[in-house]
Amino acid sequence: MERFDALVIGAGHNGLAAAAALGARGKSVCVLEKSGVVGGMAAEGRLAHLVYNLSEGEKRRLGVNLAEVDTVSLSPDGAHAVVRRGAAGFADGRAYPDAAAYGALHARLVRFAGVLAHLAEAPPLGLDGGLASFASLREIARLGKVGLGLKRLGKVEMREFLRVILSNAYDTILDELPDGPLAGALASDAVRGAWAGPRSPGTVFSLIYRLGHGGAVYRPEGGMGALAEAYAAAARGKGCEIRLNAPVARVLVEEDRACGVELADGARIAAQAVLSSAGPLQTMLLAGVAHFDIEATRRARNMRAKGSAAKLNFALSGRPVFTGLSEAQHHARLLVAPSAAAVERAFNPAKYGELPKSPVLEMVLDGTRFSVIASHVPTEPQGGWTRAARDQLEKVVVQAIEAHAPGFAGLVTGCEVLTPADIADLTGAPGGHWHHAEMGLDQVLTLRPIAGNARYALAVQGLYLCGASAHPGGDVTGLPGRNSAAQLLADGVL
Repeated sequence: MERFDALVIGAGHNGLAAAAALGARGKSVCVLEKSGVVGGMAAEGRLAHLVYNLSEGEKRRLGVNLAEVDTVSLSPDGAHAVVRRGAAGFADGRAYPDAAAYGALHARLVRFAGVLAHLAEAPPLGLDGGLASFASLREIARLGKVGLGLKRLGKVEMREFLRVILSNAYDTILDELPDGPLAGALASDAVRGAWAGPRSPGTVFSLIYRLGHGGAVYRPEGGMGALAEAYAAAARGKGCEIRLNAPVARVLVEEDRACGVELADGARIAAQAVLSSAGPLQTMLLAGVAHFDIEATRRARNMRAKGSAAKLNFALSGRPVFTGLSEAQHHARLLVAPSAAAVERAFNPAKYGELPKSPVLEMVLDGTRFSVIASHVPTEPQGGWTRAARDQLEKVVVQAIEAHAPGFAGLVTGCEVLTPADIADLTGAPGGHWHHAEMGLDQVLTLRPIAGNARYALAVQGLYLCGASAHPGGDVTGLPGRNSAAQLLADGVL
């Protein structure tokens, strides 16, 4: 039987980041991927098409070229807003009347994000070793940094931080800005991939999470496929092996310790540790629920992970022309989120299993390929994702684009529609959810993915979570995988 120090289930970017981190410490690692491509949700043509929250350290480790792009928030009256980080203006170059207020709000949210950002770059806080242990002293020091960060904000800003952190994005945004394309852009970012509207409690936290590294938006040179390959190259560069088309059927457990996996073809591979990019319930099922107590299994089953984003990959016969945009602006991140109120209304049909009538869209043009993420689609519409439901979703998305790019419908030569159910099947993401689990306040930090499993380890010794359902959560960051590997090593498993 083959043997490695560690096996990683899933070659998504987090699984690859975990493998690279272990490989860098001299451990033998094999990554097992059920599909024929690396990257998971970051693979070319899947859900992700831009990078929002990648740290400078991760960029250096990957060595990939990232081009910062503007965001264009399209307006029905043609007065489109163009933003880059905290700067805002009209697409035609005129000064935006609310630019100063937008810049001040954006800067404040980025400062708030800075208070919490370092918590994302290490396993969640815990005092398992007692107050006197060295590990716990480090945890106390990390917690002290949060307090120091709050103090540095000053009394007024600290009070504002504490006021808004549990609040909803809608009220927080409209306290500072009139409703319109700028407010719509912030509101859509606050709920992108979430089963929530901007009026939902806790959505300010989601917005701050997205702004953790300054709020820039990047397009990888060569597309998302190049970024996924960079993660794979980083793992291989540390001696890790990656096997594609190698679905795992079960995790082997002996005396409550993970000791390897069995593949779908019956082959077995031994290891001292198994890291899973899947969600907690899927991982428990792979190992056998008999190894977990009833309460842990119940919590895993009830973890909130209702996918609400669909991906539409359009093939076009020519380049669409968006009214009021320059040539360069066609290659920006394009949003259909005309106001915060519109973003809230778009969520309403999904609550009842209905398809959106006016979807919130994020769009990226690449030659004659047009990548569109439609937010606020139901996880499972009434009647299921039938051919008619898929066609209806494509129709309403095309109509929404046509309103800003007349003639778009006539350019469409094909469209691949990936529903949340499709994304779940392709990637294993629970519910097809963007973040593998909701980023609500009851499922973040020491409560992510579920209470009792925040520090990656499951009840089976040597079995760890390393995907986006674990701390700190979704977006292409590599942090859940890197943190999981660090915790595994700190626990002395390898």
